[in-house]
Amino acid sequence: MLDKDIKAQLSQYLELLENDIVLKVSAGSDEVSKDISDLVHEIASMSEKISVEETELERTPSFSVNRVGEDTGVVFAGIPLGHEFTSLVLALLQVSGRPPKVDQSIIDQIKNISGEYHFETFVSLSCHNCPDVVQALNIMSVLNPNITHTMIDGASNKEEAERRNVRAVPAVFLDGEFWNGGRITIQEILAKLGEGPSAEDFADKDPYDVLVVGGGPAGASAAIYAARKGIRTGIVAERFGGQVLDTLSIENFISVKATEGPKLAQALEEHVKDYDIDIMDLQRAKRLEKKDLFEIELENGAVLQSKSVIISTGARWRNINVPGEQELKNKGVAYCPHCDGPLYEGKDVSVIGGGNSGVEAAIDLAGIAKHVTLLEFSAELKADQVLQDRLHSLPNVTVLTNAATKEITGTDNVNGLTYTDRESGEEHHVELDGVFVQIGLVPNTEWLEGTLERDQVGNIVVDKRGTTSIPGVFAAGDCTDSAYNQIIISMGSGATAGLGAFDHLIRN
Repeated sequence: MLDKDIKAQLSQYLELLENDIVLKVSAGSDEVSKDISDLVHEIASMSEKISVEETELERTPSFSVNRVGEDTGVVFAGIPLGHEFTSLVLALLQVSGRPPKVDQSIIDQIKNISGEYHFETFVSLSCHNCPDVVQALNIMSVLNPNITHTMIDGASNKEEAERRNVRAVPAVFLDGEFWNGGRITIQEILAKLGEGPSAEDFADKDPYDVLVVGGGPAGASAAIYAARKGIRTGIVAERFGGQVLDTLSIENFISVKATEGPKLAQALEEHVKDYDIDIMDLQRAKRLEKKDLFEIELENGAVLQSKSVIISTGARWRNINVPGEQELKNKGVAYCPHCDGPLYEGKDVSVIGGGNSGVEAAIDLAGIAKHVTLLEFSAELKADQVLQDRLHSLPNVTVLTNAATKEITGTDNVNGLTYTDRESGEEHHVELDGVFVQIGLVPNTEWLEGTLERDQVGNIVVDKRGTTSIPGVFAAGDCTDSAYNQIIISMGSGATAGLGAFDHLIRN
């Protein structure tokens, strides 16, 4: 099951096992069962601390990772390779007694959760967001005996995925009911279970010299540059890493030939934590107001004060805002072809958007889906010519230009898309199983309405120092009117804003 390189890597990790563990495998006569059984026995052969028991679990095929004489509730219904290989390794280590790499405060919160929670997460092995969810829920299962978690590979369990209406991953179910779609961190899980910080937890915080709002590349850079000046720095982030967390492959970050979004986000957070920066994660800003000091009000009601502010709230996927989009999100409407594409194997799908991201999505999906229909609002595709040439060479792709999407149809799931031919005015309907929206970004600046100068699409207007229309308030990254939206540009603008804020403080 394991190639030479993976086996060598796993062998090194298994040397870190603290105590004996038992892999309980539930296998039938099908091919996936055979592969799971082979994998489990191969892992066990690599360490004297691992044994195997044949048993009957809730799903066949599947296997669980347990302490000797104790069921931990960590189950894999599928073969955890690909992006989920790390989830398997961490489960082995953590069940053996090796502590997870999370803050002690989070560990305490997990251990104090009362009541029983049985989680299941549907994944695809090509999904780069799924492992974060799987690993978070596995940690909770290891630390709290009242919590269980099963990873379910949607490709290996197609019938169950279809029966439970899973059209996007990761899809988390709690006690058999759909609970969350998309990436969610361990802190967000705790908050959703009612274990997150309240306004009272922020009441005693002293004013900051610089308060950064946003935890993506721009915010992390701004906070580090400010903290290096020795001034009191805080950072408020709805989710640390921002949109980078949703980015699969990064190949244009200079000096790093290739990486993945979640890895870069983790590196950003680790770098920020090297400095004396007060990190307030999972907090959304609601209001900015200038009084004696600047006040940032959070959604939970807390109010933070600072002498200067740097806004780096980034951007999000733009919605097409037609009937059916919100109603059918995660029920056939998706935004990540890498994550959700495998769920549409042999099905008919569409991609809305003819830029680079849309054409790349169509090319990727063409290798999985039965047929791909790409719709572009303008008369011509906007993608690079090399991508267009590749797209037009594919036999199972139809390209429709001058196509204005009017409605995504379906009741429980997407069953089609209605569009208008902008040239003829005629209305057409295409029968589909999935719609992938790829039409660019919109800045996260609505909460600043009437406060700062913004351009017609909502980008904050800044000068070459990152200064906004309010002295003492700076902005950086994809929420500004920068000429280009790139990770490396956001980092540079964050550094500029951090230095600009420091300069403002020493002059005022």
